[in-house]
Amino acid sequence: MPLPSLLKSGAPPAPSLHFTLVSFVGTVVAIAVTGWLSLMSGTPWLMASFGASCVLAFGLPDSPLAQPRNIVGGHLVSTLIGLVVLHTLGNSWWSCALAVGLALAAMQQTRTLHAPAGANPLVVIASGASFGFLLTPVLAGSLVVVAVAWCVNNARSRGSYPKYWV
Repeated sequence: MPLPSLLKSGAPPAPSLHFTLVSFVGTVVAIAVTGWLSLMSGTPWLMASFGASCVLAFGLPDSPLAQPRNIVGGHLVSTLIGLVVLHTLGNSWWSCALAVGLALAAMQQTRTLHAPAGANPLVVIASGASFGFLLTPVLAGSLVVVAVAWCVNNARSRGSYPKYWV
């Protein structure tokens, strides 16, 4: 294969600066709201996986992984599995591996696949979370991300988000 063909990029073009700026604003607002709610309520609303959810919700809003069903459902399903594994099998390397594998399988079968949520069982097990973790930060925070994504993406292009709810 000639060298010039190896250097050819198959990557898609960069989005417009306007799209990038709106993605930036949406991400900042979603994470800021969850951070502010954490401060006001004294309950954590932030999780690292919400940053990755914002990448999908604002950077790739047409993706199936960025739809509300997937963001909320994926976070709930994978966190619930992490909680069940933690409270039945404990905190070990193998329970972490099992929980992430089960979370992937459950998200696939419930059609709620959301890549960032695959980290949630690890967060749950490492932190020794209680079942209350399912409501805050998981449900509350994922709803904030979806609400901001709905506002920002539809301000960017009316009627564009979501592609589907259920």
